[in-house]
Amino acid sequence: MDDTPQEITSLVGREVYSNNGVFVGEVEDLRLNVDGQTVTGLALGDLNNQLFTDASRGGQGVIVPYRWVRAVGDVILINDVVERVRKPDEEEDELIA
Repeated sequence: MDDTPQEITSLVGREVYSNNGVFVGEVEDLRLNVDGQTVTGLALGDLNNQLFTDASRGGQGVIVPYRWVRAVGDVILINDVVERVRKPDEEEDELIA
């Protein structure tokens, strides 16, 4: 997906929802590839406690790969994460604490 907004700081503070309408979290920061001048991930905080109940996260956020992003508007829509969160061993690099 190559529609990185010109003003990437505008993404900070936006709510993130799955494409099924489930609240995932809020963008706190971005992971950038400075050389490639692209956003590679969204650092989420204020997470949905029903999705992220793992006590080992200890209040930390997660980084969602930017390739999961489907739409950016007033909110950010990403691929459904419920199955991915509940099966963390399937794709090791998908959610990074």
